[in-house]
Amino acid sequence: MTRPPASEQDPKEDRAPTFMDGPRTLAIDIGGTGVKASVLDPAGQMLVTRVRVPTPDSCRPETLLSAIADLTAALPEFDRISIGFPGVIRNGRVITAPHFDGEAWHDCPLEDIVSRHLGKPARLLNDAEVQGLGIVAGRGLEVVLTLGTGVGSAVFSNGGLAPHLELAHHPIHKGKTYNDYIGNDARRAHSIRRWNRRVLKTIGIVYSLLHFDVLYIGGGNAAHIVVDLPDDVRVVSNDAGITGGIRLWDDVVWQAACGSQTRNDQAASADRGPRRTGASRRDRSAVPIARATTPA
Repeated sequence: MTRPPASEQDPKEDRAPTFMDGPRTLAIDIGGTGVKASVLDPAGQMLVTRVRVPTPDSCRPETLLSAIADLTAALPEFDRISIGFPGVIRNGRVITAPHFDGEAWHDCPLEDIVSRHLGKPARLLNDAEVQGLGIVAGRGLEVVLTLGTGVGSAVFSNGGLAPHLELAHHPIHKGKTYNDYIGNDARRAHSIRRWNRRVLKTIGIVYSLLHFDVLYIGGGNAAHIVVDLPDDVRVVSNDAGITGGIRLWDDVVWQAACGSQTRNDQAASADRGPRRTGASRRDRSAVPIARATTPA
């Protein structure tokens, strides 16, 4: 059969073919300045080059949904969705959204909203944790820092996701948080050498807190690191924020992540009352409460 002229071809057909059977995953990486996405084959490889749109100003759930719809319109068909979001995530809901309109996002059921909007099942996790899932080797204590608008973090022990720590809000110097100290505003306000010195200092502090075996640095601003890093620190591709999305559909990984969220969320769940689905409030006394208190 004669192939139609390029001008008449469906853009979705002009893609590198995949020869693997199995579900395709739409992976969405939501950042403070950009929303990125691609579709992954069953092995977690991108079927097309990732696409990007700017994160809407004063980003609210409805404006983000509109951006996601525009972003994914030209992508190949998919069967399920993985989402990385820059904030604290509990059981498919956004608890904090420090780079956006926080009040609009509080307790937002983003996982369900995106699933209904795009008509496919979805799973939602913190963006640095998604990136870590695409990077970690599964040996020892591995830590991920993402340098972008702010600072994201994730901790893995022998490949398992540890309870989430918001290191970005941890005081680091003269009342400044990690976000203040090495976030994008700090990078633009100081010389590249001074900002790099701050990154090195931050690495030292993270090591003193966690004594990691390996620290991975990702995010868009990782490209601005020009100093020699310690042997146990590695700069990684920002594409892992997309490709790590495949791991959310590994049931062992997902159940472990959900268990970590649940253990960290007992008090918060009781304080805010029943979920909108009508689930009953859980008894605080029935389950021990474990919370990450330092970076809150």
